[in-house]
Amino acid sequence: MRVLLTGSAGFIGTAIGTQLERDGHEVVRVDAMLPNAHGASSAPPGTLQLDVRSAVTDPAWAEALRGVDVVCHQAAVVGAGVQVADLPDYAGHNDLGTAAVLAAMHEADVTRMVLASSMVVYGEGRYACPVHGDQQPPPRSLEALGAGDFETHCPRCGETLGWETVSEDARLDPRSSYAASKLAQEHYTSAWVRQAGASAIALRYHNVYGPGMPRNTPYSGVAAMFRSSLEQGRAPQVYEDGGQMRDFVHVADVARANVLALQAVVAAEDESFAAYNVCSGSPVSILDVAREVAAGSDHDLAPEVTGAFRPGDVRHIVASSAHAAAELGFTASVPPEQGLREFATAPLRA
Repeated sequence: MRVLLTGSAGFIGTAIGTQLERDGHEVVRVDAMLPNAHGASSAPPGTLQLDVRSAVTDPAWAEALRGVDVVCHQAAVVGAGVQVADLPDYAGHNDLGTAAVLAAMHEADVTRMVLASSMVVYGEGRYACPVHGDQQPPPRSLEALGAGDFETHCPRCGETLGWETVSEDARLDPRSSYAASKLAQEHYTSAWVRQAGASAIALRYHNVYGPGMPRNTPYSGVAAMFRSSLEQGRAPQVYEDGGQMRDFVHVADVARANVLALQAVVAAEDESFAAYNVCSGSPVSILDVAREVAAGSDHDLAPEVTGAFRPGDVRHIVASSAHAAAELGFTASVPPEQGLREFATAPLRA
C-alpha cells in the first residue's frame, strides 16, 4: 500500500509510520508541525510540512496524494478542550481540516480512509442501576463534584450506577470542545463515504500511552503527567477519588490496529463506514494507573488523591474490544500492568 499519513510526526503518527514501513508499505508523511505539539522542532526528514486546513488550496496536497491508495488521518488538535476559548482551534484544525482533506482526496480520486477518532465521542460510558437496569445519567453537576460526590447516579432512584463496557453502537454524547470535534470528524467522513462512493474506518482510541509520548504539553496523557511528577520528586496528583475507570492501550497496539484497519478498508468492495474501539480490554482505575507508573519508576512515591476535578470530565468510560477483534482481527498484546510500569522509564519526547 501507498499510505498518506497525516500527523506523521506526532506520538501516534510516528508509531504508525514505523509499523507501516516495517510491514513493507510506502508512507507519504505529512505534518504541519504545530508549535503547541512540537515546540520548535523541525520536521523529520522526508516529512511534507503541510497544513490540513489548506488541503484544497495548496497544490502540494494534490502532488502528495498522487498514487496514494489510502489516507491514514491522524492530524488533530487534542486535549481536554474545557475552555470556551479552545473552540476555534478544535473547529479549525479538526473539523475544517478533516473536511478539507476529504475534499482533496475526492479531487485526487482517493476513496479509502482510516480516521483517528476517540473514546470521547461517547461522553459518559455505559451504566446500570442494580434496580432499574441500563441508565443514561446526565452530566455530573458542579455542585455535586464540589461536594466530593464523583459518582453517577440513577435518575430514577438515586443509587450509584455501576459501569459496564461500551460498544460501538452506544449513544454518542460529546461533552467537550475536543469531543465535539472528534465526532464532527466522524460525521464528515461518513458523509464523504456516501457522497463519494468511498469506504472509511474510524478508530476510537482509548487512553494511548507508550514510548515517544510528549512530555508536559496539552498533548500529554495522564500517565505522562504522573511520570513527570515522579521525576520531579513529587507524588502523582490524582483527581477526584481515583476511582475513575478507563482503558489504557499501548501505542504499539494502536499502530498495529491502524495497519489492520488500513488493510481492511483498502480491501473493501462496497462503500462503508465503520467505527471500532481500540483498547486493551483490561479496565484500570486512574489511581491504579498512578500506582503502576510509580512502581516502575525510580521514585516510587504513593499517589496523592486530591479530590480536585475538571468540569466536562466523565466518571467511567471503558470499552468493549469485541467488535475490533471479530472484524479487524485486533486484540491488544500489551497489558496495562506491564506497559504502564515499562512506561515509567521509557523515552519521551520533549
